[in-house]
Amino acid sequence: MHTTDSLDRFMADVRAGLNASPKHLSPEYFYDALGSHLFEAICQLPWYPLTRAERALLERHAEAIVAPFGAGASIVELGCGSGEKLALLAAPLCKRVPRLDVHLVDVSETALDLSRRTLGRLPRVETSAHRARYEEGLSRATARRAIDARGGDGAVLVLFLGSNIGNLAPAAAAAFLAALRASLRAGDGLLLGADLVKPAADLVLAYDDPLGVTSAFNKNLLARMNRELGATFDLRSFDHRAAWNAQDSRVEMHLVSRRRQSIRVDALDLEVAFKEGESIWTESSYKYEPDDVVRMGERAGFRCFKQWIEPIGRFSTTLLLAEERAGR
Repeated sequence: MHTTDSLDRFMADVRAGLNASPKHLSPEYFYDALGSHLFEAICQLPWYPLTRAERALLERHAEAIVAPFGAGASIVELGCGSGEKLALLAAPLCKRVPRLDVHLVDVSETALDLSRRTLGRLPRVETSAHRARYEEGLSRATARRAIDARGGDGAVLVLFLGSNIGNLAPAAAAAFLAALRASLRAGDGLLLGADLVKPAADLVLAYDDPLGVTSAFNKNLLARMNRELGATFDLRSFDHRAAWNAQDSRVEMHLVSRRRQSIRVDALDLEVAFKEGESIWTESSYKYEPDDVVRMGERAGFRCFKQWIEPIGRFSTTLLLAEERAGR
């Protein structure tokens, strides 16, 4: 279900994206109720090792990850998904604090509901949900940071997992991390999950699986525009395509028109023409080398506390701590 603001934003972004050259749409719009469930299914696929690799790291190192955070600490997860990974980190922390405040930030009401249910299994956890984009949700959460027993501000640990940073182009990722740092105080933390470069064939298979789940996930964006905006996309006339762009170190996902056609979007009073082979670019997923992640954090005003790497699935989890700013 849309709020008025989110529907207006969706309509504006669809209008801009379908009128652009090349045509493109933001991957945030994958995550309606059906899209959220399809993504959870993708995470179970044997060809998509990212989630299992990250989960293995969190299971193995949860105690070390939360060690720098004590009484009054709170956790904010940006893009909470099902909440299972957050729960792995909350569990050891809530054992040694009287109460743990957890803030969930996601544009998907389905993801927020799933995460609330997951976190409900843990004792002494107070959960707040924010249906918002990342920056807005983090601003709401940090405005309510806990006051510990000594009267000081409790530290905030921000989770940005699942290699969501990979959906941002390098300049946008740098700006995003800088904006996160601006919302934090010295001693706050950012746990950043980032997928690493792997053989091209493995990367393409992860985004174009033999069961067609990722294809359904991608095409659901067309179905969503049909349902919510009165669009006339025929899903059978578009193909899912995933390709590895080695030069830019990213996997690209597209919806490719199989023929020349015209699409109407009633809510926008818009007609969109497609040539045969023309695509809507729906996602870029950037892949990193471990040192790239550290440098990216340092440029934004963090220092690397520790980095953990899963060697088989080739995934990194990096704990970055906000440094005191010069002149303060």
